[in-house]
Amino acid sequence: MSFLFGSRSSKTFKPKKNIPEGTHQYELMKHAAATLGSGNLRLAVMLPEGEDLNEWVAVNTVDFFNQINMLYGTITEFCTEDSCPIMSAGPKYEYHWADGHTVKKPIKCSAPKYIDYLMTWVQDQLDDETLFPSKIGVPFPKNFQSIAKTILKRLFRVYAHIYHQHFSEVVQLGEEAHLNTSFKHFIFFVQEFNLIERRSWRPCRS
Repeated sequence: MSFLFGSRSSKTFKPKKNIPEGTHQYELMKHAAATLGSGNLRLAVMLPEGEDLNEWVAVNTVDFFNQINMLYGTITEFCTEDSCPIMSAGPKYEYHWADGHTVKKPIKCSAPKYIDYLMTWVQDQLDDETLFPSKIGVPFPKNFQSIAKTILKRLFRVYAHIYHQHFSEVVQLGEEAHLNTSFKHFIFFVQEFNLIERRSWRPCRS
């Protein structure tokens, strides 16, 4: 939740995605923020008793989008066409962009372009009420878990890129504690619900 970042890091890469006040998801988000505030990340990711798993995954996916948006927003001046001509996480991992609709065949592009495509693509899905319903009683699509898995797998790549290519700048900005806490929270969450295959996180284990 945004308390991780204090008041300094208000710069975001894309507009922040807000969960509407007064909704059940907003209450869930407040619950998540309160348990995160206790400092126990393992406890913070667990499904609250009696809650719907899809709703919990949806609220947290929005939150991770906002966290990564803010983290990347702090280093955009260092992530340029010249400094990062390919979207990579170290020498062994290169990511090519495809969304399955407008870009069907994966294309090679710079990190800033890839991350722009990725965050716009995520944003469009989070804003789609048929995929991420915010109103009570509106059901989640049957394939919601696979939609969330794809989003989270791709958001992970932004963390991986920041760690491999921009960690020294993150340290210069004094943001490493925020980055580490956010990433740890993300990993605990995807592990808890088996949302990312282990092989996908290799770039951040090497």
